[in-house]
Amino acid sequence: QLQFVESGGGLVQPGGSLRLSCAASGFIPDLYAIGWFRQAPGKEREGVSCISSNGSRTKYLDSVKGRFTISRDNAKNTVYLQMNSLKPEDTGVYYCARVPLCGSSTWAARGDYWGQGTQVTVSS
Repeated sequence: QLQFVESGGGLVQPGGSLRLSCAASGFIPDLYAIGWFRQAPGKEREGVSCISSNGSRTKYLDSVKGRFTISRDNAKNTVYLQMNSLKPEDTGVYYCARVPLCGSSTWAARGDYWGQGTQVTVSS
């Protein structure tokens, strides 16, 4: 069973930064893409970013481009999401999940293995 655990969330002021981690464990496949998702109160879950199995391809939600950076360290079985210049609208529960090809325009349509999420709150 492939498992993920998210960490790194917390309370931060607007303009601040956080780095989220997504650690994989269990039966880790040789090749897998990872997506970061978030769900704000009263809103639908949306795909924030994804990264391909070898890190060569990435995608970002338009509203986070230039502020967020996704990366991975396969030696540590961990994917990161560096979030800078945070805004109140970035508030939500952030999840990571295995997703289809990150190069696909529909990468966020589905995920099969999910973590439990980590809360990010951006507020003065």
